[in-house]
Amino acid sequence: MAIEVLNETAFDVDIQRVMTLGKHLYTNLHIHPASELAVVFVDNDAMSQLHQDWMGLDGPTDVMSFPMDELRPGTQQQPAQGLLGDIVISPEVAAEHAARGGHNVADEVALLVTHGLLHLLGYDHDDPEEKDEMFSLQNRLLQEFLGYAPPELQDEEA
Repeated sequence: MAIEVLNETAFDVDIQRVMTLGKHLYTNLHIHPASELAVVFVDNDAMSQLHQDWMGLDGPTDVMSFPMDELRPGTQQQPAQGLLGDIVISPEVAAEHAARGGHNVADEVALLVTHGLLHLLGYDHDDPEEKDEMFSLQNRLLQEFLGYAPPELQDEEA
């Protein structure tokens, strides 16, 4: 798999778990193993800057997705192939959301990676129908990976 995970923070991120989740997502979303993805963990200052530059919003957010080849979901016969893009996550915001939601940070990170990857494949939550489709798929993928009902997404600016 062509997944790169970078931790540019002092926060302890379980990179192997993110890679295992990536494999699960690639398989279940029919993404070709050669498709490139970067998952980057940044501090709140860097996330705040990205949030301002790209969305015109102040303060850090939990996750942002930056698609490259604008891939769409694949099928088993024709997996999506190309450059997926980047998912940028603030583990500090993830930790705050996990504490509020009563679950662990690793599961919040799994939620954010899954959410970010779905955005890279063109899923969105701008209208109720799109949101239902995206969150239904997100919940199913996380249920399979985590083995329990996934945490709720706290911040929908991704």
